[in-house]
Amino acid sequence: MALLVHLKTIRDLRGKGDRIAKVTFRGLSLYTHVLENCEDEARFDETFRWPIASRVDENEMLEVQVFNYSKVFTNRVIGTFKMVLQKVAEEGQLEVTDTLIDDNNTAIRASVTIYIKYTTVDGTVGVWSDGEFLDIPGDPEGTFQFETDSLLSGHSQGSGVSQGRSIHGIPTFRKAGKGVFSAMKLGKTKSSKDDHKKDEPAILDMEDLNRKAMRLGGVGALDPDCISLASVTAVTTNVSNKRSKPDIKMEPSSGRPVDYQISITVVEARQLVGLNMDPVVCVEIGDDKKYTSMKESTNCPYYNEYFVFDFHVPPDVMFDKILKLSVIHSKNLLRSGTLVGTFKLDVGTVYSQPEHQFYHKWATLSDPDDITAGCKGYIKCDIAVVGKGDNIKTPHKANETDEDDIEGNLLLPEGVPLERQWARFYVKIYRAEGLPKMNTSIMANVKKAFIGENRDLVDPYVQVLFAGQRGKTSVQKSSYEPIWNEQVVFTEMFPPLCKRMKVQIRDSDKVNDVAIGTHFIDLRKIANDGDKGFLPTMGPAWVNMYGSTRQYTLMDEHQDLNEGLGEGVSFRARLLISVAVEILDTTSTEIVSSTEVQVEPVSNISESVTGKIEEFFLFGSFLEATMIDRKIGDKPISFEVTIGNYGNQIDGVSKPSAAKKKKKEGGGGGGGESDEEESELIQQNSSEDEADDNGDLVSVSSSPPMKPVITDRNYFHLPYFEKKPCIYIKSWWQDQRRRLYNSNIMDKIADKLEEGLNDVQEIIKTETAYPERRLRGVLEELSTGCNRFVTLANKDQNQAGRTKLDKERLKSCMREMESMGQQAKLIRSQVKRNTVRDKLKMVQNFLHRLRFLADEPQHSIPDVFIWMMSSNKRIAYARIPSKDILYSIVDEETGKDCGKVKAVFLRLPGKKGFGPAGWTVQAKMEMYLWLGLNKQRKDFLSGLPNGFEENKAPRTGSCLQSLPPISLVYNMKQVFQLRAHMYQARSLFAADSSGLSDPFARVFFSTHSQVTEVLSETLCPTWDQLLVFDDVELFGEAGELRDDPPIIVVEVYDQDTVGKAEFIGRTFAKPITKMCDEHYGPPRFPPQLEYYQIYRGNSTAGDLLAAFELLQIGQGGRAELPAINGPTDSDRGPILPVPMGIRPVLSRYRIEVLFWGLRDLKRVNLAQVDRPRVDIECAGRGVQSALIVNFKKNPNFSTLVKWFEVDLPENELLHPPLNIRVVDCRAFGRYTLVGSHAVTSLRRFIYSPPDKTQNNWASAARLMNGYMVLTNGGSQSRPSSLYSRTLPRTLSHPTGDVIVNMDANPSVRKMDTVVKLDASSDAVIKVDVNEEEKEEKKKKKKKKKGEVEEDDETDERMLDWWSKYFASIETLMEILRAQEAALAEAEEREEQEIAAEGADIKPDDLPVKGSKGKEKSRDKSRNKDKKKSHHAGEGTEKRPSKPKVNELLVYNKELEAEYDNFEDWLHTFNLYRGKAGDDDEAALDDDRIVGRFKGSMCMYKLPLSEEITREAGFDPNMGMFQSIPHNDPINVLVRVFVVRATDLHPADVNGKADPYVVIKLGKSELKDKENYISKQLNPVFGKAFDMEATFPMESMLTVSVYDWDLVGTDDLIGETKIDLENRYYSKHRATCGIANNYSVHGYNMWRDPMKPSQILAKLCKEGKLDGPHYGPGGRVKVANRIFMGATEIEDETGLKKQTDEHLALTVLKHWEEIPRVGCKLIPEHVETRPLFHPEKPGIEQGRIEMWVDMFPMDMPAPGPAIDISPRKPKKWLKGQQEDKQDTDVHYHSLTGEGNFNWRFVFPFDYLMAEEKIVISKKESMFSWDETEYKIPARLTLQVWDADHFSADDFLGAIELDLNRFPRGAKTAKQCSIGMVQNEAELPCISIFKQKRVKGWWPFVARDENDEMELTGKVEAELHLMSAEEAEKSPVGLGRNEPDPLEKPNRPNTSLSWLLSPMHVVCILAWRQYKLHCVLLLGAVLGLLFLGLLFFSMPSALSNKIFNIAG
Repeated sequence: MALLVHLKTIRDLRGKGDRIAKVTFRGLSLYTHVLENCEDEARFDETFRWPIASRVDENEMLEVQVFNYSKVFTNRVIGTFKMVLQKVAEEGQLEVTDTLIDDNNTAIRASVTIYIKYTTVDGTVGVWSDGEFLDIPGDPEGTFQFETDSLLSGHSQGSGVSQGRSIHGIPTFRKAGKGVFSAMKLGKTKSSKDDHKKDEPAILDMEDLNRKAMRLGGVGALDPDCISLASVTAVTTNVSNKRSKPDIKMEPSSGRPVDYQISITVVEARQLVGLNMDPVVCVEIGDDKKYTSMKESTNCPYYNEYFVFDFHVPPDVMFDKILKLSVIHSKNLLRSGTLVGTFKLDVGTVYSQPEHQFYHKWATLSDPDDITAGCKGYIKCDIAVVGKGDNIKTPHKANETDEDDIEGNLLLPEGVPLERQWARFYVKIYRAEGLPKMNTSIMANVKKAFIGENRDLVDPYVQVLFAGQRGKTSVQKSSYEPIWNEQVVFTEMFPPLCKRMKVQIRDSDKVNDVAIGTHFIDLRKIANDGDKGFLPTMGPAWVNMYGSTRQYTLMDEHQDLNEGLGEGVSFRARLLISVAVEILDTTSTEIVSSTEVQVEPVSNISESVTGKIEEFFLFGSFLEATMIDRKIGDKPISFEVTIGNYGNQIDGVSKPSAAKKKKKEGGGGGGGESDEEESELIQQNSSEDEADDNGDLVSVSSSPPMKPVITDRNYFHLPYFEKKPCIYIKSWWQDQRRRLYNSNIMDKIADKLEEGLNDVQEIIKTETAYPERRLRGVLEELSTGCNRFVTLANKDQNQAGRTKLDKERLKSCMREMESMGQQAKLIRSQVKRNTVRDKLKMVQNFLHRLRFLADEPQHSIPDVFIWMMSSNKRIAYARIPSKDILYSIVDEETGKDCGKVKAVFLRLPGKKGFGPAGWTVQAKMEMYLWLGLNKQRKDFLSGLPNGFEENKAPRTGSCLQSLPPISLVYNMKQVFQLRAHMYQARSLFAADSSGLSDPFARVFFSTHSQVTEVLSETLCPTWDQLLVFDDVELFGEAGELRDDPPIIVVEVYDQDTVGKAEFIGRTFAKPITKMCDEHYGPPRFPPQLEYYQIYRGNSTAGDLLAAFELLQIGQGGRAELPAINGPTDSDRGPILPVPMGIRPVLSRYRIEVLFWGLRDLKRVNLAQVDRPRVDIECAGRGVQSALIVNFKKNPNFSTLVKWFEVDLPENELLHPPLNIRVVDCRAFGRYTLVGSHAVTSLRRFIYSPPDKTQNNWASAARLMNGYMVLTNGGSQSRPSSLYSRTLPRTLSHPTGDVIVNMDANPSVRKMDTVVKLDASSDAVIKVDVNEEEKEEKKKKKKKKKGEVEEDDETDERMLDWWSKYFASIETLMEILRAQEAALAEAEEREEQEIAAEGADIKPDDLPVKGSKGKEKSRDKSRNKDKKKSHHAGEGTEKRPSKPKVNELLVYNKELEAEYDNFEDWLHTFNLYRGKAGDDDEAALDDDRIVGRFKGSMCMYKLPLSEEITREAGFDPNMGMFQSIPHNDPINVLVRVFVVRATDLHPADVNGKADPYVVIKLGKSELKDKENYISKQLNPVFGKAFDMEATFPMESMLTVSVYDWDLVGTDDLIGETKIDLENRYYSKHRATCGIANNYSVHGYNMWRDPMKPSQILAKLCKEGKLDGPHYGPGGRVKVANRIFMGATEIEDETGLKKQTDEHLALTVLKHWEEIPRVGCKLIPEHVETRPLFHPEKPGIEQGRIEMWVDMFPMDMPAPGPAIDISPRKPKKWLKGQQEDKQDTDVHYHSLTGEGNFNWRFVFPFDYLMAEEKIVISKKESMFSWDETEYKIPARLTLQVWDADHFSADDFLGAIELDLNRFPRGAKTAKQCSIGMVQNEAELPCISIFKQKRVKGWWPFVARDENDEMELTGKVEAELHLMSAEEAEKSPVGLGRNEPDPLEKPNRPNTSLSWLLSPMHVVCILAWRQYKLHCVLLLGAVLGLLFLGLLFFSMPSALSNKIFNIAG
């Protein structure tokens, strides 16, 4: 099939210019040639042709774009024409003239005329043929060069399937005749499918790629930096469309238990809601709980307690565990306490954090019983999850400043908003289908006898687990198709910190409920947190559940699979569910405030909601069944294929009834259960003609049983030969193919991307040229793929059953893919030689994103299972995802294995498949599978290899042709000879107890197998053997077999004398095929050797170097085949060696071996090793060391250097490994192997002569190795002045001199550097130290208002080693902070650039891209950065004003990690013996180490240039190992300083440990047991240990930390081992660190017995350097470098003396700049080493900070060890520890004022450096000794209302941190609540600097609404005195003597009820109700007046009347 497009003309163009057109179809763009100077008409008249592999869909598009062509700038689009190919697909040809449209979709005047023709050949799939390649414009010779990625097995490393040619360098294609079609035109790429070609692959050529690449100038000149390399794997390796790649990894990875350790430090809690609390923190993981101690009456307790939880579970189980932190108020033995609040997250969230940890973050507490309550407080904690081999970098723990910014440091992952809301999670459970029997049939019969009816044997219910809560539906009794219609409602914070929801169908049982099936819903996949994101939503959708096989057994051995552990081996059921989330408004009154799980009924949903039910057709054909394990026995074998319950032979009991027939046709009578309704519905849906056609089509789901035939001693095969059995199954499912289609498109893009990235990594690894070009090609393919996805996914989507998630997911996928495509384009333009590795990491993130997007959360069609059955037993299975074999008319949407032959390996189910049993293949199937709609099935056979006839089942009826075949009969047979050139293998798995193997390889091809010879005792066998397979019959068309031969399986075994050979590993290969009419010669033949990765389970087990060719035997028989040229090896009998053209070209090399010594050899067969010898072997040649006569006395060799010559391949990558073996020479000429080591790559030992022409200054970037800024950093502001200052000085020195001007002041770091490099290499370095005036200015900088001037000048005598240590840590933290900030800034900038490029705006005015949550978190991190940088800025500003403390270097890791294990010239090779362990046996290689060989190698090609040997002082006996020290025994004084340990693993029941240090060196051991530190996990040891040792006998130092126990033996917590010998002999001079400054007295006194000048003189002598020459003016010259520095030193009396030591020290600190011999010398330091426990390999048990000094005994003795003993806390007053004191009670206060005049006296010990109070007390009455605690210096003042009978009432409190608290207000009026709320903004003071403070402070408490309110004010005076001062002026407590205080002025009015009740009432009433009293009095008087008025009125009236009358 092909599509032809003839582009004729484009008319009515504007202007005059060069034009070019681009025609695009299916993402593949073709370009016309450039028409120069054309005017209004561009007559292209060019034809383009696309050979296509699938039919043209009527929705597909053709696009034509016309450009104005520019050689310099990018081409500008004139207009675009797009058309849908519907008409073309129907009619086959079409001529069109139409207008073009511009970027705004408006029509322009220009019009295009094109002619399109579509040719199709029915039933076949098109491939590239000879004529289908286009000529490259301007390339008449057809020699267009094509870059390719098929470098050394560029493909095979990634997938194990490749046989491209292995030629190194820059390959290019050259081909005679037609030009090869280029995927490189203008950087566009072809899909690998279209890369397919039938001709000879091109010649790979190495030279002048750049020049030839420029030949594209005709199409558009390409800068060599923009060339990209398309994937041409298909061209070079002939991967055709008929076969898909096999999966090489055999073992399911999930489900196997692994070791995990979770460490949690609860630091403190703040702002706990409640009054006067006694809080305890409970840490709960799963079912394990641990508690902190209780802190009394505080709302902000400080704990600093460390907890460790150990687990041995599978990863999925671990990451689903919920970690819960709760605060409980007043918990004790009797009371459980009341819950204040909790915080929950799952362990997976922590593990997915950077470094697998949250460090110093605040967890927000909420009340699960009252969601309206808001935040209940914060807990500050560290959480780390460590798996085996994970390294956690914890920030340094010495002087942590309190992170007061709670909001900026919340314990939340990136992107989660700070304010989380409560939400309801609704999980609706509707119904389930297809449940298996969960009871025996016997029980059913018993029930039937009693009840009289046959019931379903299962009682299902659904259980949902989420965020540690569990909800259950009701139980539906006896139902295979239960209907629940219920919803489980969870209330949880949103977004939740728990990633997965577990939905499980369970069978209710009287005894024990068991799981039927489990499904996990990943909330990240059903939601999107972006700007246009959506809340979690899902369904209603069916989810498929998989688990154990469907036979019911009482004890199901695979029950774990039903629990969701491991890969399910059978379909179990499907469940209809939906998930929705509703954010709650917690202010609403109707809201239910509890978070209890609720279960409610929901209404039923209709059938059609989940999609229209369609009839699907699954067809499969078994083309080959080989490698069947002989353990199975020779009973007949059949294969069963099932999809869901269709095809299942177990559940179907009888022939299905007519009503159900459509629903479940099965092999032995159907399978699957269904309710009547649904079946009827399906029947109505199915069309009439289908019913006629297929009404009685019975599915055939299993192959006929067949007796296996023996292949060899391990395997059977089934004799299918030309007759291939088939299966077909009809099944009915909801039509949700669109989901799978979108998944498939993304998966294919991801597969292509992964393949490309493997290529790039391979190119980088093999150091072949131009990896950046291949990466550009990969990015182009990615962006094309992403655009194609957007086009395809955008089709009409109005199909039934689309859920909200489908719509939202589609939108978000399209957005993601579009942005990924744009980013890929942008990154492509940024890929340069030096940025490849960085960009590679970014592209790998794309791959993760693609894989994440491709995983569809809503299932549709269940997976297909293939089971091998033998005598009714299920033996082994394969599971094939249905999407992989799903058919679509659009090529990209088709599954990757649909309609292709795939090699499928069957494996054992469940736990049987773990470990060695799972690695042996149970059977290898060559299978063809096709799944699609029944109505689309006409093409279902089109992908099969051609040359077959269909054999259909005999049946009556007219429509025979519609039946699928039950077998295929191949009438085309080709005969081949396979030649397997097995050259060698390397790094094989050690399978014997000797630590070696006896390997042989077994090669399988089709039904044949052959083995190589067994080579004994080697891990790197060179078989050099040709295996010839004669008369291999393959069925199918010759052409297809040439392009796509079956795969070869190579298995490597270890031969054992007794028993069966043991499996080592397996790899796959594809042979290069030669048909009988082809010429055997270049470019394809003879094939090149290639490396194939050998896998053992999921882990690699070595590499195989081999080549395979498949040669067709024609009419003339084998005589016509190319002769096997090469000698038959007379020694090896009939074994054929690999022929000459294939074996590598050899050159003569010399390998020199330095034999230094052997160390720590363990016993062999219980006997000690006494007389060892080392044998070195490489490629059959070797050399033996001298014999060590007495290993105990001296384990070093007497002869140091020996050499041997050997022929090795010229290609370094093909070099064989070098084997090191140690044997013990016993009496009577017996030899015993002690151990061996294989050096797999000799690359690092290849000698490269020094380049004389190149001066050391070419590497100017290494100039100051991080000490200073290079030109582009520091000196940009004023380069001219610097140059002018520097140059005159330069001219006065001889050429090549370098001047370094250094001040002796190390604490100033900002320096300006100029590097001048010119042709004569006059290298000048000038380092300008900041001037003194700058410092002065900084000192004068204004302080913050309210801050106190510190005492700048600290007395020198006050400083000690710890001052130096803490100052260094501060520097370390600053550097780390600066690095973090710089990294964050760079990342943000890059993101902005990418976003800007996408949106075409400048990066500067770019809004931050991302969701609101992300914005918030970014703001948060910015604020944090601001604060950090602000702090750092302050720090640097203040530094000059601080005392200038000399610093040392604190390494956050071992010294070895920093200095490459000190293997600068002496290497250590571990010797192994014993069988290598596999992962599940937890046997690490460390257990197999039986000793170490110390030595080195040097390898070079002969002959060597004479210059080297002619050098002065060249010792021919030492070869290349000149100037190395002698290896005689040497006595050394070893001084070990142990500073402290951190995060030790608890060793006692109470979660603590009592650690002490043990030092072992050789036989001597120092135990510091009596100085153990009680109950401490972060002990400060501060100890120095001196030991004498003799190297080499005692060279391994072990520093262990033990836990002291009162009873029983002490337990080891962890240990670290240091090889002192390598340190001692290293050129880095690791004997004694070089201090930053030279002092002769004080805390920074020089430690080394040799002064800097002596050290320098010694180094110059050893390095044969000229110097040192000390000159006037503070200069010293070494070699051609001149250094400058100070020349004066102060002694103890203050007198200044002249000295050269500072100068010498300057040179030592810059020793790495000295040419030829320079290397970095080790500075004065402290290293941090992880502690490990032998029983828990790979998991850190804590860290220890220490350093080691070594001094040879034959030199002057060093001074006494410096004192690093822990600082004693400063005593502030002497007295008993009493931290709670009360005043007396001010009774009957009327006004709320209390007058006390009361003195509290608090004695405490304080550590100035750490700002902590030190308390030593016994934890309980049972404690053996006191425990030391360090707590912050906080003073809490509380005010209470004293009650006689009831409990006192709490009124308010204030807590003052004595290091930082607000200054008190001067008057009570000025004192406000703001002093507490805005503490951060107010000026703070420290009592330790201020000494005396007086003022008013507010008392606060929380009201009912949980808000702070002012409850009073207190006037107090704080006065800090040292113990000495307090002794001089003693005071009494309260108001007592000495220095008594006056009694307070309290009012006389006594407020007493009993004595004067009226008085009390009056006072109380009048005080509170003044106004009321006045009004009441007025009212009473008024009433009295009225009463009197009414009383006197009658008499007054009567008097009046009568008086008148009278």
